[in-house]
Amino acid sequence: MASAHSAGTTDLAPVVDHGGRLADNILYFSRLLRRAGLKTSPQSTLDAVAAVEAVGIGARDEFRAVLAAIFVKRREEMAVFDEAFRLFWRKRDLVEKMIQMMSPKIADNRPPEKPKPGAARVDEALVAERQRPSKSPAQPELEIDSRETASASEVLRRTDFAQMTAAELAQARHEIARLALPLQSVATRRFEASPRPARIDRRATLRKSMRSGGDLMLPVFRTVRREPPPLVVLVDISGSMSAYSRIFLQFCHAIMERRRRVHVFLFGTRLTNVTRNLRARDPDEALAACSATVADWSGGTRIGGTLAAFNRVWGRRVLGGGAVVLLITDGLERDGVEDLEREIDRLHRSCRRLVWLNPLLRFEGFEALARGVKTMLPHVDEFRPMHNLASLGELAAALSGSTSGTSDPRRYLQRTETRRPI
Repeated sequence: MASAHSAGTTDLAPVVDHGGRLADNILYFSRLLRRAGLKTSPQSTLDAVAAVEAVGIGARDEFRAVLAAIFVKRREEMAVFDEAFRLFWRKRDLVEKMIQMMSPKIADNRPPEKPKPGAARVDEALVAERQRPSKSPAQPELEIDSRETASASEVLRRTDFAQMTAAELAQARHEIARLALPLQSVATRRFEASPRPARIDRRATLRKSMRSGGDLMLPVFRTVRREPPPLVVLVDISGSMSAYSRIFLQFCHAIMERRRRVHVFLFGTRLTNVTRNLRARDPDEALAACSATVADWSGGTRIGGTLAAFNRVWGRRVLGGGAVVLLITDGLERDGVEDLEREIDRLHRSCRRLVWLNPLLRFEGFEALARGVKTMLPHVDEFRPMHNLASLGELAAALSGSTSGTSDPRRYLQRTETRRPI
Protein backbone atom coordinates (compact mmCIF):
# COMPACT_ATOMS: atom_id res chain seq x y z
CA MET A 1 0.00 0.00 0.00
CA ALA A 2 2.86 2.39 0.64
CA SER A 3 3.89 2.34 -3.04
CA ALA A 4 0.38 2.91 -4.39
CA HIS A 5 0.25 6.61 -3.66
CA SER A 6 0.53 9.25 -6.33
CA ALA A 7 2.29 12.57 -6.38
CA GLY A 8 -0.73 14.29 -4.83
CA THR A 9 -0.15 12.66 -1.45
CA THR A 10 3.18 14.18 -0.51
CA ASP A 11 1.53 16.07 2.39
CA LEU A 12 0.07 12.93 4.02
CA ALA A 13 2.96 11.95 6.26
CA PRO A 14 1.51 8.80 7.87
CA VAL A 15 0.44 7.44 4.46
CA VAL A 16 3.82 7.61 2.78
CA ASP A 17 5.50 5.67 5.58
CA HIS A 18 7.41 2.88 3.83
CA GLY A 19 6.85 0.56 6.77
CA GLY A 20 3.26 -0.14 5.77
CA ARG A 21 1.66 1.68 8.75
CA LEU A 22 -1.46 2.89 6.91
CA ALA A 23 -3.88 0.70 8.87
CA ASP A 24 -2.27 1.69 12.18
CA ASN A 25 -2.53 5.38 11.38
CA ILE A 26 -6.20 5.05 10.43
CA LEU A 27 -6.74 3.25 13.76
CA TYR A 28 -5.06 6.11 15.65
CA PHE A 29 -7.12 8.62 13.69
CA SER A 30 -10.30 6.75 14.62
CA ARG A 31 -9.36 6.90 18.31
CA LEU A 32 -8.74 10.64 18.01
CA LEU A 33 -12.20 11.14 16.51
CA ARG A 34 -13.76 9.08 19.31
CA ARG A 35 -12.12 11.22 21.99
CA ALA A 36 -13.28 14.36 20.15
CA GLY A 37 -16.91 13.23 20.33
CA LEU A 38 -17.59 11.27 17.13
CA LYS A 39 -19.12 7.81 17.41
CA THR A 40 -16.51 5.53 15.88
CA SER A 41 -16.20 1.78 16.36
CA PRO A 42 -13.78 -1.04 15.47
CA GLN A 43 -16.04 -1.96 12.57
CA SER A 44 -15.96 1.57 11.16
CA THR A 45 -12.14 1.51 11.41
CA LEU A 46 -12.02 -1.73 9.44
CA ASP A 47 -14.43 -0.24 6.90
CA ALA A 48 -12.19 2.81 6.53
CA VAL A 49 -9.11 0.65 5.89
CA ALA A 50 -11.02 -1.45 3.35
CA ALA A 51 -12.38 1.67 1.63
CA VAL A 52 -8.91 3.21 1.30
CA GLU A 53 -7.55 -0.06 -0.11
CA ALA A 54 -10.44 -0.28 -2.58
CA VAL A 55 -10.35 3.34 -3.76
CA GLY A 56 -6.61 3.78 -3.59
CA ILE A 57 -4.56 6.66 -2.30
CA GLY A 58 -4.96 9.59 -4.64
CA ALA A 59 -4.97 13.26 -3.79
CA ARG A 60 -5.39 14.54 -0.26
CA ASP A 61 -8.99 15.63 -0.89
CA GLU A 62 -9.88 12.16 -2.16
CA PHE A 63 -8.35 10.51 0.90
CA ARG A 64 -10.25 12.92 3.18
CA ALA A 65 -13.54 12.23 1.37
CA VAL A 66 -13.12 8.47 1.82
CA LEU A 67 -12.53 8.78 5.58
CA ALA A 68 -15.35 11.31 5.97
CA ALA A 69 -17.79 8.95 4.24
CA ILE A 70 -17.02 6.29 6.85
CA PHE A 71 -16.61 8.24 10.10
CA VAL A 72 -19.02 11.20 9.73
CA LYS A 73 -22.61 10.24 10.49
CA ARG A 74 -24.19 13.70 10.92
CA ARG A 75 -23.67 17.04 9.24
CA GLU A 76 -22.71 18.84 12.48
CA GLU A 77 -19.79 16.41 12.98
CA MET A 78 -18.07 17.65 9.81
CA ALA A 79 -16.41 20.63 11.53
CA VAL A 80 -14.77 18.38 14.15
CA PHE A 81 -13.69 15.88 11.48
CA ASP A 82 -12.09 18.58 9.31
CA GLU A 83 -10.08 19.97 12.23
CA ALA A 84 -8.96 16.50 13.33
CA PHE A 85 -7.97 15.57 9.76
CA ARG A 86 -5.97 18.79 9.36
CA LEU A 87 -4.01 18.22 12.58
CA PHE A 88 -3.47 14.46 12.27
CA TRP A 89 -2.58 14.18 8.58
CA ARG A 90 -0.43 17.33 8.38
CA LYS A 91 3.07 17.54 6.98
CA ARG A 92 5.93 16.21 9.10
CA ASP A 93 8.94 16.80 6.86
CA LEU A 94 11.90 17.58 9.14
CA VAL A 95 13.96 19.19 6.36
CA GLU A 96 11.19 21.62 5.43
CA LYS A 97 10.70 22.53 9.08
CA MET A 98 14.43 23.26 9.55
CA ILE A 99 14.51 25.45 6.43
CA GLN A 100 11.44 27.31 7.63
CA MET A 101 12.95 27.91 11.07
CA MET A 102 16.27 29.22 9.65
CA SER A 103 14.69 31.46 7.00
CA PRO A 104 14.14 35.15 7.82
CA LYS A 105 10.57 36.00 8.69
CA ILE A 106 8.52 39.09 7.90
CA ALA A 107 6.40 40.55 10.67
CA ASP A 108 2.79 39.45 10.31
CA ASN A 109 0.49 42.30 11.32
CA ARG A 110 -2.71 40.54 10.34
CA PRO A 111 -5.30 40.01 13.10
CA PRO A 112 -5.24 36.51 14.60
CA GLU A 113 -7.70 34.07 13.11
CA LYS A 114 -10.67 33.00 15.19
CA PRO A 115 -10.57 29.38 16.40
CA LYS A 116 -12.47 27.03 14.13
CA PRO A 117 -15.49 25.10 15.41
CA GLY A 118 -14.37 21.88 17.04
CA ALA A 119 -10.74 23.00 17.45
CA ALA A 120 -10.91 22.97 21.25
CA ARG A 121 -12.32 19.44 21.36
CA VAL A 122 -9.68 18.12 18.96
CA ASP A 123 -6.86 19.81 20.90
CA GLU A 124 -8.13 18.29 24.17
CA ALA A 125 -8.26 14.87 22.50
CA LEU A 126 -4.66 15.18 21.31
CA VAL A 127 -3.46 16.32 24.73
CA ALA A 128 -5.31 13.45 26.40
CA GLU A 129 -3.47 11.00 24.15
CA ARG A 130 -0.08 12.43 25.12
CA GLN A 131 -0.89 12.49 28.83
CA ARG A 132 -2.37 9.00 28.96
CA PRO A 133 -1.09 7.22 32.12
CA SER A 134 0.67 3.90 32.03
CA LYS A 135 -1.37 0.70 32.03
CA SER A 136 -0.10 -0.49 35.42
CA PRO A 137 0.26 2.53 37.70
CA ALA A 138 1.58 2.01 41.18
CA GLN A 139 -1.11 1.70 43.81
CA PRO A 140 -0.93 4.79 46.07
CA GLU A 141 -0.76 4.26 49.79
CA LEU A 142 -3.84 5.51 51.65
CA GLU A 143 -2.69 8.11 54.15
CA ILE A 144 -5.81 10.27 54.66
CA ASP A 145 -9.39 9.02 54.96
CA SER A 146 -11.50 11.52 52.95
CA ARG A 147 -14.85 9.79 53.20
CA GLU A 148 -16.38 12.70 55.15
CA THR A 149 -14.91 15.46 52.95
CA ALA A 150 -16.42 17.10 49.89
CA SER A 151 -16.07 15.25 46.61
CA ALA A 152 -14.46 16.72 43.51
CA SER A 153 -17.82 17.08 41.80
CA GLU A 154 -19.21 19.01 44.76
CA VAL A 155 -16.20 21.35 44.73
CA LEU A 156 -16.71 21.91 41.02
CA ARG A 157 -20.38 22.77 41.57
CA ARG A 158 -19.42 25.49 44.06
CA THR A 159 -16.52 26.95 42.05
CA ASP A 160 -17.10 30.31 40.41
CA PHE A 161 -17.05 30.24 36.59
CA ALA A 162 -14.63 33.18 36.58
CA GLN A 163 -12.13 31.22 38.73
CA MET A 164 -12.23 27.91 36.84
CA THR A 165 -9.27 26.61 34.90
CA ALA A 166 -9.57 25.48 31.29
CA ALA A 167 -9.94 21.83 32.36
CA GLU A 168 -12.61 22.73 34.93
CA LEU A 169 -14.52 24.78 32.35
CA ALA A 170 -14.49 21.83 29.97
CA GLN A 171 -15.85 19.59 32.72
CA ALA A 172 -18.47 22.21 33.60
CA ARG A 173 -19.64 22.26 29.98
CA HIS A 174 -20.22 18.51 30.13
CA GLU A 175 -22.19 18.91 33.37
CA ILE A 176 -24.28 21.68 31.82
CA ALA A 177 -25.05 19.53 28.78
CA ARG A 178 -26.52 16.88 31.10
CA LEU A 179 -28.46 19.39 33.21
CA ALA A 180 -32.22 19.00 32.78
CA LEU A 181 -34.47 22.06 32.69
CA PRO A 182 -38.07 21.10 33.45
CA LEU A 183 -40.49 23.97 32.89
CA GLN A 184 -43.81 24.06 34.69
CA SER A 185 -46.43 23.40 32.01
CA VAL A 186 -49.31 25.85 31.46
CA ALA A 187 -52.77 25.35 29.99
CA THR A 188 -53.24 26.25 26.31
CA ARG A 189 -56.34 27.02 24.27
CA ARG A 190 -56.16 23.70 22.44
CA PHE A 191 -57.47 20.29 23.46
CA GLU A 192 -56.20 16.73 23.27
CA ALA A 193 -57.79 13.29 23.62
CA SER A 194 -58.19 12.06 27.17
CA PRO A 195 -58.86 8.49 28.41
CA ARG A 196 -60.61 9.87 31.50
CA PRO A 197 -64.14 11.32 31.46
CA ALA A 198 -63.33 15.02 31.51
CA ARG A 199 -65.16 16.77 28.67
CA ILE A 200 -67.07 15.13 25.82
CA ASP A 201 -65.61 15.69 22.38
CA ARG A 202 -68.80 15.84 20.30
CA ARG A 203 -67.10 15.88 16.93
CA ALA A 204 -64.91 12.87 17.71
CA THR A 205 -67.89 11.04 19.25
CA LEU A 206 -69.99 11.47 16.09
CA ARG A 207 -67.06 10.49 13.89
CA LYS A 208 -66.52 7.31 15.90
CA SER A 209 -70.23 6.40 15.75
CA MET A 210 -70.14 6.45 11.94
CA ARG A 211 -68.03 3.30 12.01
CA SER A 212 -71.05 1.34 13.27
CA GLY A 213 -73.58 3.18 11.12
CA GLY A 214 -74.81 5.30 14.04
CA ASP A 215 -76.18 2.32 16.00
CA LEU A 216 -73.54 2.54 18.74
CA MET A 217 -72.49 5.90 20.14
CA LEU A 218 -69.72 5.80 22.74
CA PRO A 219 -68.51 9.12 24.17
CA VAL A 220 -64.99 10.35 23.41
CA PHE A 221 -63.43 12.71 25.92
CA ARG A 222 -60.94 15.51 25.62
CA THR A 223 -59.01 17.74 28.00
CA VAL A 224 -57.05 20.98 27.86
CA ARG A 225 -53.57 20.51 26.45
CA ARG A 226 -50.74 21.59 28.73
CA GLU A 227 -47.35 22.53 27.32
CA PRO A 228 -44.17 24.11 28.67
CA PRO A 229 -44.31 27.87 28.11
CA PRO A 230 -41.94 29.63 25.72
CA LEU A 231 -38.56 30.52 27.21
CA VAL A 232 -36.94 33.83 26.25
CA VAL A 233 -33.32 34.42 27.34
CA LEU A 234 -31.68 37.86 27.30
CA VAL A 235 -27.91 37.60 27.90
CA ASP A 236 -25.65 40.56 28.67
CA ILE A 237 -22.35 40.24 26.76
CA SER A 238 -20.66 43.41 28.03
CA GLY A 239 -17.10 43.42 29.36
CA SER A 240 -18.16 42.89 32.99
CA MET A 241 -20.19 39.80 32.00
CA SER A 242 -17.75 38.15 29.57
CA ALA A 243 -16.66 35.49 32.10
CA TYR A 244 -20.25 34.27 32.46
CA SER A 245 -21.98 34.97 29.15
CA ARG A 246 -20.15 32.25 27.20
CA ILE A 247 -20.78 29.53 29.78
CA PHE A 248 -24.45 30.52 29.95
CA LEU A 249 -24.67 30.22 26.16
CA GLN A 250 -23.60 26.60 26.66
CA PHE A 251 -26.54 26.29 29.05
CA CYS A 252 -28.88 27.82 26.45
CA HIS A 253 -27.57 25.42 23.80
CA ALA A 254 -28.32 22.46 26.08
CA ILE A 255 -31.86 23.79 26.64
CA MET A 256 -32.52 24.20 22.92
CA GLU A 257 -31.54 20.59 22.23
CA ARG A 258 -34.35 19.38 24.51
CA ARG A 259 -37.07 21.99 24.04
CA ARG A 260 -38.68 23.99 21.30
CA ARG A 261 -39.95 27.56 21.55
CA VAL A 262 -36.70 28.82 23.09
CA HIS A 263 -35.45 32.26 21.95
CA VAL A 264 -32.02 33.67 22.86
CA PHE A 265 -30.94 37.31 22.47
CA LEU A 266 -27.56 38.88 23.20
CA PHE A 267 -27.22 42.54 24.13
CA GLY A 268 -24.47 44.96 24.97
CA THR A 269 -24.88 48.26 23.17
CA ARG A 270 -27.28 46.65 20.68
CA LEU A 271 -29.64 43.68 20.50
CA THR A 272 -28.83 40.54 18.46
CA ASN A 273 -31.05 37.50 17.94
CA VAL A 274 -28.87 34.35 18.00
CA THR A 275 -31.66 31.76 18.22
CA ARG A 276 -30.96 30.37 14.77
CA ASN A 277 -27.21 30.25 15.41
CA LEU A 278 -27.67 28.20 18.59
CA ARG A 279 -29.75 25.62 16.70
CA ALA A 280 -26.54 23.98 15.44
CA ARG A 281 -26.12 20.54 16.99
CA ASP A 282 -22.41 20.97 17.73
CA PRO A 283 -21.87 23.41 20.68
CA ASP A 284 -18.54 24.70 19.36
CA GLU A 285 -20.07 25.47 15.99
CA ALA A 286 -23.02 27.20 17.66
CA LEU A 287 -20.82 29.44 19.82
CA ALA A 288 -18.59 30.26 16.85
CA ALA A 289 -21.66 31.31 14.86
CA CYS A 290 -22.80 33.55 17.73
CA SER A 291 -19.37 35.19 17.99
CA ALA A 292 -19.36 35.87 14.26
CA THR A 293 -22.84 37.42 14.39
CA VAL A 294 -22.36 39.71 17.40
CA ALA A 295 -20.37 42.88 16.80
CA ASP A 296 -20.35 44.38 20.33
CA TRP A 297 -18.97 41.51 22.39
CA SER A 298 -17.21 42.65 25.62
CA GLY A 299 -18.21 46.26 25.01
CA GLY A 300 -20.40 48.67 26.96
CA THR A 301 -23.90 48.18 28.37
CA ARG A 302 -27.12 49.91 27.34
CA ILE A 303 -29.80 47.87 29.09
CA GLY A 304 -32.59 50.40 28.62
CA GLY A 305 -31.97 50.89 24.91
CA THR A 306 -31.69 47.18 24.15
CA LEU A 307 -34.84 46.35 26.15
CA ALA A 308 -36.65 49.06 24.20
CA ALA A 309 -35.55 47.43 20.94
CA PHE A 310 -36.69 44.02 22.21
CA ASN A 311 -40.11 45.28 23.32
CA ARG A 312 -40.66 47.14 20.06
CA VAL A 313 -39.46 44.49 17.57
CA TRP A 314 -39.65 41.08 19.28
CA GLY A 315 -42.06 41.43 22.22
CA ARG A 316 -45.26 40.41 20.43
CA ARG A 317 -43.48 37.68 18.46
CA VAL A 318 -41.93 35.67 21.28
CA LEU A 319 -43.74 36.64 24.51
CA GLY A 320 -47.05 34.96 23.73
CA GLY A 321 -48.36 31.86 25.47
CA GLY A 322 -47.25 32.83 28.97
CA ALA A 323 -43.55 33.10 28.22
CA VAL A 324 -40.88 32.95 30.94
CA VAL A 325 -38.05 35.49 30.55
CA LEU A 326 -34.53 34.98 31.88
CA LEU A 327 -32.58 38.25 32.10
CA ILE A 328 -28.84 37.69 32.66
CA THR A 329 -27.04 40.93 33.51
CA ASP A 330 -25.24 42.63 36.39
CA GLY A 331 -27.52 45.69 36.11
CA LEU A 332 -24.68 48.19 35.64
CA GLU A 333 -26.44 50.58 33.27
CA ARG A 334 -24.29 53.13 31.43
CA ASP A 335 -27.10 55.50 30.40
CA GLY A 336 -29.90 57.07 32.44
CA VAL A 337 -32.47 54.98 34.27
CA GLU A 338 -35.63 56.71 33.02
CA ASP A 339 -35.86 54.62 29.85
CA LEU A 340 -34.71 51.54 31.75
CA GLU A 341 -37.55 51.77 34.28
CA ARG A 342 -40.17 52.17 31.56
CA GLU A 343 -38.88 49.30 29.42
CA ILE A 344 -38.31 46.81 32.26
CA ASP A 345 -41.85 47.51 33.47
CA ARG A 346 -43.22 46.88 29.97
CA LEU A 347 -41.26 43.63 29.74
CA HIS A 348 -42.56 42.51 33.14
CA ARG A 349 -46.16 43.15 32.12
CA SER A 350 -45.73 41.29 28.82
CA CYS A 351 -44.48 37.95 30.23
CA ARG A 352 -45.80 35.52 32.79
CA ARG A 353 -42.60 35.43 34.83
CA LEU A 354 -39.42 37.52 34.78
CA VAL A 355 -36.34 35.99 36.43
CA TRP A 356 -33.22 38.12 36.83
CA LEU A 357 -29.91 36.24 37.08
CA ASN A 358 -27.07 38.37 38.44
CA PRO A 359 -23.51 37.05 38.99
CA LEU A 360 -22.89 39.81 41.57
CA LEU A 361 -25.05 37.86 44.03
CA ARG A 362 -22.06 35.57 44.59
CA PHE A 363 -20.88 38.14 47.13
CA GLU A 364 -22.47 37.68 50.55
CA GLY A 365 -22.61 41.40 51.29
CA PHE A 366 -24.31 42.38 48.03
CA GLU A 367 -26.55 45.45 48.26
CA ALA A 368 -28.69 47.10 45.60
CA LEU A 369 -26.78 50.38 45.49
CA ALA A 370 -26.27 50.85 41.73
CA ARG A 371 -28.91 52.93 39.96
CA GLY A 372 -29.68 50.26 37.40
CA VAL A 373 -30.09 47.55 40.05
CA LYS A 374 -32.42 49.66 42.19
CA THR A 375 -34.48 50.56 39.13
CA MET A 376 -34.90 47.00 37.89
CA LEU A 377 -35.55 45.15 41.16
CA PRO A 378 -39.20 46.28 41.67
CA HIS A 379 -40.14 44.90 38.23
CA VAL A 380 -38.80 41.32 38.46
CA ASP A 381 -40.41 38.24 40.01
CA GLU A 382 -37.21 36.51 41.12
CA PHE A 383 -33.64 37.64 41.75
CA ARG A 384 -31.13 34.80 41.61
CA PRO A 385 -27.33 34.29 41.40
CA MET A 386 -25.70 32.88 38.29
CA HIS A 387 -22.03 32.13 38.85
CA ASN A 388 -21.55 28.34 39.25
CA LEU A 389 -23.11 24.97 38.51
CA ALA A 390 -25.03 24.94 41.79
CA SER A 391 -26.82 28.18 40.88
CA LEU A 392 -27.77 26.75 37.49
CA GLY A 393 -29.17 23.66 39.21
CA GLU A 394 -31.24 25.86 41.53
CA LEU A 395 -32.51 27.75 38.48
CA ALA A 396 -33.65 24.49 36.86
CA ALA A 397 -35.52 23.54 40.04
CA ALA A 398 -37.13 26.99 40.23
CA LEU A 399 -38.37 26.87 36.65
CA SER A 400 -40.09 23.54 37.39
CA GLY A 401 -42.25 25.26 40.00
CA SER A 402 -40.36 24.84 43.29
CA THR A 403 -39.52 28.41 44.32
CA SER A 404 -38.01 29.59 47.58
CA GLY A 405 -38.19 32.82 49.55
CA THR A 406 -34.48 33.48 49.09
CA SER A 407 -35.09 34.64 45.50
CA ASP A 408 -37.58 37.38 46.44
CA PRO A 409 -36.25 40.72 45.15
CA ARG A 410 -38.03 42.64 47.91
CA ARG A 411 -35.40 41.41 50.39
CA TYR A 412 -32.75 43.52 48.70
CA LEU A 413 -35.04 46.52 48.36
CA GLN A 414 -35.84 46.48 52.08
CA ARG A 415 -32.16 46.09 52.91
CA THR A 416 -31.37 49.16 50.78
CA GLU A 417 -34.15 51.27 52.34
CA THR A 418 -33.07 50.47 55.92
CA ARG A 419 -29.38 51.07 55.20
CA ARG A 420 -28.16 54.11 57.10
CA PRO A 421 -25.89 56.57 55.31
CA ILE A 422 -22.39 56.85 56.66
